[in-house]
Parts: sequence; structure tokens; C-alpha cells
Amino acid sequence: MAWLIPVCKASAIAFLSALLIHCSNANGQDSVRETVNYPPLWDNVPDSLDSFVTIHNKTLINPWNYQERMGMYKILLNVTAKYMESFGPRNTGNVLWGLPLQHGWQFNTGRLADPSNGTSCGQKTVDPMCISPTSWWSCMNYYLATIPFLGAVEAGFFDEWPFEIEILPPEEHMDDFCYNAKDCHTLIPETMAKWTNFFQLLKKTENISQSKLLPSISPEEDTVWHHIWIAHVSSIEAALPKFSERLTYISAPEAQFGVSWGSAVEFIAAAHFPTNFNQTNVFQVYLPQRMLLAHDKAPFIPDLSKEENWVLVALNILYEGNKMTDGWLLKFWKRAMCSERGREEGRNLLENIISNPDLILPGICKLLLEFIKNHNCSITDA
Repeated sequence: MAWLIPVCKASAIAFLSALLIHCSNANGQDSVRETVNYPPLWDNVPDSLDSFVTIHNKTLINPWNYQERMGMYKILLNVTAKYMESFGPRNTGNVLWGLPLQHGWQFNTGRLADPSNGTSCGQKTVDPMCISPTSWWSCMNYYLATIPFLGAVEAGFFDEWPFEIEILPPEEHMDDFCYNAKDCHTLIPETMAKWTNFFQLLKKTENISQSKLLPSISPEEDTVWHHIWIAHVSSIEAALPKFSERLTYISAPEAQFGVSWGSAVEFIAAAHFPTNFNQTNVFQVYLPQRMLLAHDKAPFIPDLSKEENWVLVALNILYEGNKMTDGWLLKFWKRAMCSERGREEGRNLLENIISNPDLILPGICKLLLEFIKNHNCSITDA
């Protein structure tokens, strides 16, 4: 019966996280922002390899320029669109949308600029398109932009392109990154393999049906989400220790938010949450729309919305709760997510946190039942 102790701890933390968000709704939140937007400068972003400079039979992509890094995402969305026609109209259901939308949020909120103020890189009035290799956010995002792109290259999505594709290095910290599939297999072999495997799987995917209701996902679609989340989490796990020193350049609240957000992704991943165009836009507005400062203390940051304040609190509790229980909170969640029914309840709970807070506590009770039913489940990635 010793297992009951960590389970109870985990349940208590999950309950408290939900209760905080529930209280934030009960105490009169700001009106929900439902604006659906494409990433900044989307119409100006390259949409094919023809848009990049080709010199001496090499097509050059500079991932340290916002538009060019975003261009890699746009190209990936274009070349994978035919495999996900049934996911949503006009490619809005594409499973890759969460990545460029997150990158656009980072750009809009100043998180890609040089936080050390040692250069003008990323400063809106001087060099706004520059992405700094000193920025923790930009370095983490590199592993979720360039690595997926190279995975698609290795999976054969650009075999008809007649030129070699070359990823340009930054002016400093060059050894922290890889620039072609071969080098990435050396630097981060597991992560590179998982992204290549995802794109190889996608090429074999045809006629996947998608339910119109968020909690319900067909088994075929669930497989696609399973593999992209495996690759996504692997990128974060590879990047977190490598770029931990970059956290010293940003405020303590911002650093805590970044690490907590990275940890929360594992919970989102285990539920195979669909980060398509519409869902990502709905949920992303609750992330802080500026860099956090040293004096910021959620939930009492006056120029952030109540939603943003309480999301910061909930993310911190989730992170600290998981650490306090030696990872049992995540293990509890993953075991509950072992079954299709559990993942459905998990996605339902994640959506209800914002749209139907009265259903949060019943949702946690359902997850407890799934945890018990899945007691023989072997917990794996995503």
C-alpha cells in the first residue's frame, strides 16, 4: 500500500492546480480573448525553398533570422498538408501548427532578443528580425525548428530539390547546435531519429479521419499525435540541460516560467493534445504577452490579464508539485493517459480548465479512475 502515499500527494497537487484556476474563473476573469491569428509577418515568410538564396549549388537558410526560421515552419506545413487534408479545412488541422505559433508568440513578446543587452539583436527599433543565440527561448526553439526541418529532409520530403540545403550557424555558441542531419545524429541522436521517424510515418499516412470534437481522436490520428509529441518532448529534454546557463540572462520569474512551461509540455504531450491552428490560438493567449521582470509576482502582476496571472501560478504549482513528489505527479498523469479513454479525459480536462471550470474537479476524479484501471500500464514516452 506504500504506493498510495505518492498517489495521494500527486492527486492533492493536481487538485490544487485545478482549484487555483477554478478560483481565478470564479473571481471574475477578463473576457476570454478568442482572436485567431497567424504568426507575425506570416505573409512575408518564405513558403518554399525557392524563396531562399542559393549559391554554389547550396540553398542557404539562416535560422538566426526570424523570417527565415519561420520560413522552415511554413515550408513544413506546405509539404505535409496533403497528408492531413482530413484534419481540418485549409490545413488548419496540421499537427505542426503549434510550433510556428509558439515561435510567433516568442517573437511578439521579445523573447528571441538578446537578454544580456550585449548586442542589439532582436531589438525592435534596431534589428527586429535577429534571433539571438544568447536567448534561452531562441535556443530551445532551435531544437523545435531546425531539427524537425532536418528530420523532414532526411525523411525524403525534399528529395526533388536539386541543391544541398545548408543551415547557417550563429556568430557565437556554434558548438551548441547542429546544421545537417549527419551532425545532428552525432549531437542529439535520439532526438534526430525521433523527428525523422515522425516524418517517415507521416509519408505513409493516408485518409486519416478526425473527429470534430476535441476529446475524441481516431486511433490513426492518435498515432500521429503520439509520434510528434515523442519528438517534441525529446527536443525539449535534449535542449534543457544544454541551455540552462542561458537562464542566468533573464529574470528569476521569467526563468521559472520557462522551466515550468517546458515541464508542463510533458503533461500536454501525454494526453496527445492536438496543437492544431485553432486550438493553439485559443490556448496561447493565456501565456504572458511580455517578458517577466524581476519584481513580477503572479497572481499580482497588474499589466497581465487574470488568465495570464493564474496560468503562471498553475504552471509553477505543477512544476513544484512534480518536483516535490519526485516525479510522481507526471507518472500519475501518464498512467492515467495510458488508455484511449484516459487520454480523452485528459484532453477534456485541459480544455475545461478554461472553458468549463465547473467540470475540472469531476475530470480529476475520472482521471483517478483511469489511473486505477491502468495499474498494469508500462509508462513510456508521450
